[in-house]
Amino acid sequence: MVAINFLNYCDRWVGAAAAPLIQVEFRLSDFEVGLLGTAFLLVYAISALPFGYWADRGIRKTVIGVGVAIWSLATVFSGFVQSYFQLLLTRTVLGIGEASYYPAGTSLISDYFPAETRGRAMSIWSAGTALGIAVGFAGGGYVAENFGWRRAFFFAALPGLVCAALAFGLREPLRGAAEKVGPKLERTYEASLSAFLNLLRIPTLRATILSQTFLYFVLASQAFWLPTQLHRRFAMSVSQASLISGAVIVLGGLVGTLVGGVLADRLSRRTQRGYLLVGMTGFILAAVTITVALLAPLDWNGVPVFVPLFFVSVVCVYLHAGPFTAVAQNVVSPALRAGAVTMLLFISHLFGDSHAPADVGWLSDQTHSLQLALLLTSAPLLLLAAAVAATALPRADRDAAIMEQSWAEKQSDLRPAEASLP
Repeated sequence: MVAINFLNYCDRWVGAAAAPLIQVEFRLSDFEVGLLGTAFLLVYAISALPFGYWADRGIRKTVIGVGVAIWSLATVFSGFVQSYFQLLLTRTVLGIGEASYYPAGTSLISDYFPAETRGRAMSIWSAGTALGIAVGFAGGGYVAENFGWRRAFFFAALPGLVCAALAFGLREPLRGAAEKVGPKLERTYEASLSAFLNLLRIPTLRATILSQTFLYFVLASQAFWLPTQLHRRFAMSVSQASLISGAVIVLGGLVGTLVGGVLADRLSRRTQRGYLLVGMTGFILAAVTITVALLAPLDWNGVPVFVPLFFVSVVCVYLHAGPFTAVAQNVVSPALRAGAVTMLLFISHLFGDSHAPADVGWLSDQTHSLQLALLLTSAPLLLLAAAVAATALPRADRDAAIMEQSWAEKQSDLRPAEASLP
């Protein structure tokens, strides 16, 4: 599961590492380069709906295996394109495949681990994200500069075809297998569009989704444009900029993700609010450090400045990864947990980061400054993310208790053919 999550993000971000070379070959504006990321994220958000429905009603490991195969093949074809339109099309198909994994994967993890260790489990799983971004940046940038940007896509895609085959052999737990009370189901039939929409009535889930909508804009724009910013502002080579971007994101992401999970599980032994507080604190601190980093020089009298500040920003931002996923799963019925992730992906990507790379590219074109475009968007949105998450603090414990009670009561309402006890 961690390896697939790693490849999920490696395939996604190798395009950002190769962006400067793609931009030169196809003579693209910043907006057109950003549109490559936007096309992927927009389709990703929309495709989450059918895949989330399938994951809550079907065999989750099959959903994952099919999705990994689709996105890996799309990445392979990205290396064969001969025009900007063709590349835009393959990156769009990439979004279809990757939309399969997060809903089904999150649901599986939630049935592998009980609530008291779910924060750490989600954090370890999410660590694959940071590793994938790092290798996508560093490895993709190195291959692109030394062997051509098309081969960078081949480098990212081939391991995915192996993992696609392995995914069909994952263990498929019963729904609710890790819950202390309530039924253990082989199949559930609650997933529907109306059921997904009704999930937004859960205050804690609604707040975490809206909070991450603001956050994802910042994550996507900063990650997509970081190699280009280093290349332009500090005159780094493509491979050097990609290597530094990858190193900062992988180390910061790993530290933030793992520390956030441990802290949240400790703070949440008596209350679900601990999950929210860890993420909120990270957002507020990151708003300060990312602003200073964007204004700082690369070094001051030989002492590195930009990279350490950006590293701290990444750590702070990623504190939320495991905790927010855990609390969102804790307040939702096991029968609809993939659906909860589907609503997160649909809303946060459609309204948050799907347009972020293109928006920042457009601002950069208008202001003639990528640095200014990132300054105008990052800190304000991080503070909004923290403020929205805070609205869930009074309801988090109540929402988790309601879920546990409703799931426990479900045992008496089951049709005989619906239940499968271990």
